[in-house]
Amino acid sequence: MKIIKHYTPPSTSDLEALKGKLSKTGNEMAAIAGLSDGRQWRKYTGGASPRELSAQMLFFIAARLSLPEDQLDAIYQQMRELGAEIEFEPGND
Repeated sequence: MKIIKHYTPPSTSDLEALKGKLSKTGNEMAAIAGLSDGRQWRKYTGGASPRELSAQMLFFIAARLSLPEDQLDAIYQQMRELGAEIEFEPGND
């Protein structure tokens, strides 16, 4: 298993570029990142002191953008086996 030794988060412009590349709204980007809404996403993409995207959150985003649904389902199942309770939004199961 690889362990990340050093991590530099993407810049606000990197995140804005990703949003543009995917042609997504702020709310849609928030959903991909596991955030509640577009206001939360904007905290990572602007303002006087934007938040830095953690490696864990970026990993979650990358997984959701890269992996097929069956592999994501296997991860969700593993999360349940580790004790998590997961509930999906209606229409997203």
